[in-house]
Amino acid sequence: MEKRPFVVAIAGGTCSGKSTLTDRLEAHFATLCPTAVLHMDSYYKKECPTVVAPITGKVYPEHNTPDSLEMERFYSDFAQAVAPGSGNRLVLVEGLFPLHLQAIRERADLKVFVDLESDARLARRIVKFMAWGDTFQQVTDRYLDTVRFRHNELVEPSRWHADLVVNGTLDGNKAVQALCACLERMLEQA
Repeated sequence: MEKRPFVVAIAGGTCSGKSTLTDRLEAHFATLCPTAVLHMDSYYKKECPTVVAPITGKVYPEHNTPDSLEMERFYSDFAQAVAPGSGNRLVLVEGLFPLHLQAIRERADLKVFVDLESDARLARRIVKFMAWGDTFQQVTDRYLDTVRFRHNELVEPSRWHADLVVNGTLDGNKAVQALCACLERMLEQA
C-alpha cells in the first residue's frame, strides 16, 4: 500500500529565504523520494487586484494577499499532489500564505516559518526587484506603503502556526542540514 504524501508547508515574509530553503530541500530529496513542489508565486492572477496604501494613498497592484492568487487552481494542484496514488512521497508548499490558509495548515505534516529581520528582507527585495527593472524608489515606496502592512496583517501572525522557525540567512547556519535530517527521519516513520 502506498504511503500518503508527507506535506511540508513553508511560509515567511517577502525575500525571507522561503524559495531558497524549498529549492535546497527539493534538491536533497529529489534523489531520495518522489517530491512535488508548489510555489505559491506561480499562482498569481494575470490581473491582480489593487490596493490603496493606507498612508500615502498611492494605488499599487496587490500581491500580498491570497486574493491575488488563483486559489481554485492552487487548491486543485495541491489536492492532486497530496492525493493517494499521486506517486509523491514528499510535497513542499512554499509561499507567503501556506500557514495562513487553514486548509493547507490542516493537511501539513510539518509547518515551517522562515524568519528574517525586516531590514534584511527589504535589502534582499531591493536587490531582487531592481534586477527585474524597478528603481530603488519604486521598491522602497511599495514596501513601505503596502508590503510591510500586509506582512504584519497576514504573514507574521502565521508564524504561530509553525512547528519550526528557521533563520532565513540559510548560509552559514545548519538549518537546511538539520531540516533535511529531521525530514528523513519523519519520512521513515510516516
